[in-house]
Amino acid sequence: MNVSPDSEIEISFWISWALTVAHEASEYTKQKFNVDKMGGDPVIPSPHLGTDLVMACDQLVDCLIKAYHNPIQMQIDIARYSKLISPKDTGHNEEREKKLLDRCPPGHEGTKFVDMPATVLNVTGAIIVWYLPGALTDTTQEEIWKASQLLTPTLEKSVKVGGTWQTNEEWFGQGSGNGDIAAGCINISLAWFQQGHETVSDPEVSASLKGPLSEDILKAIVRPAAIASAALRVMHPRQYWAGMHAFSSLSESAETKNLPNMSETLKLWASIFNTLSVISNWQTPYHRDHLSSPEWFDILTTVGNYSNAHMSMPSLQLEFMYDPRVMIAFSGRIVRHGVHEVAGDWVAWAWYMRDSVHIYAGVPSCGWAMMDSVKIPFGETSAREGH
Repeated sequence: MNVSPDSEIEISFWISWALTVAHEASEYTKQKFNVDKMGGDPVIPSPHLGTDLVMACDQLVDCLIKAYHNPIQMQIDIARYSKLISPKDTGHNEEREKKLLDRCPPGHEGTKFVDMPATVLNVTGAIIVWYLPGALTDTTQEEIWKASQLLTPTLEKSVKVGGTWQTNEEWFGQGSGNGDIAAGCINISLAWFQQGHETVSDPEVSASLKGPLSEDILKAIVRPAAIASAALRVMHPRQYWAGMHAFSSLSESAETKNLPNMSETLKLWASIFNTLSVISNWQTPYHRDHLSSPEWFDILTTVGNYSNAHMSMPSLQLEFMYDPRVMIAFSGRIVRHGVHEVAGDWVAWAWYMRDSVHIYAGVPSCGWAMMDSVKIPFGETSAREGH
């Protein structure tokens, strides 16, 4: 079985992998998006997906179509802007950020508030943001919440005084204090040793992928992982195929280098992304994330019992409603963003790809997501754009 007619990735050995579910969900979502956008025969989902996942993909497609038909045009050139951003531009220096904004203004006065599905485009037609309020079904929200509950012991260990905002008590959110999910911020990462442990100073902050509890966690995130992967298949097909190439390379490395733990983890990993950050009852100050590639999307989803939350992107002078059920995709490395204190209990999942894993796997950069790649059938572009 091939990933796509021209992808040249043989995945017959993936039949037992959890990632196969994500790929089949992604193919169904891509095909249904194209049919809803351009017309055609109804799409029949794979019988392996299950009713809940098919319904989740259908709701996702509905939001993607609405966002596709509601573009917000900006005057900023995101490629030029990205060249101004260095690893030192963490997003915390207000004076530096003002200079960056002066050099690359978004093209409108004041801050715009967005609460309807939309895409944000730069001056060349590159997609900067996909914003999908209402993208998650009730079942998906419940699955994310229950999976996050399994991580409570690790989340509790992540809290300490000092360090980065991810682990600093200064950014602890109030929450309702019902004890269902501890406040904290952790990473669940595939191929951890290939990443050089480049960001976690305390190993306890990172969720281990060993042992029965971790297997339970990986099984619990299968459907939410598939939904985020399916969204990326539409949002940025070239990034999707770059991720697929990376997993193919990791599988070969695990076999040739005799890495049994990696082989077993690959079979349980259900996302096209190689890292998941779980943030619970935690404020996120304005910042940038430097672990992914500038052209890649991170995909964030948020669930919980709260309201009136906003995701702010001051470098674009945009603010998004960020209540439960939202999915939002953007380059966390380039776009400065933050979510401040929220009244209630909430959990955000941030899916992203660590560039170090793709470097290890020998996968080249995939370029920016362009609106043109969404306007034509992906079957005509996926393989060419995936290399």
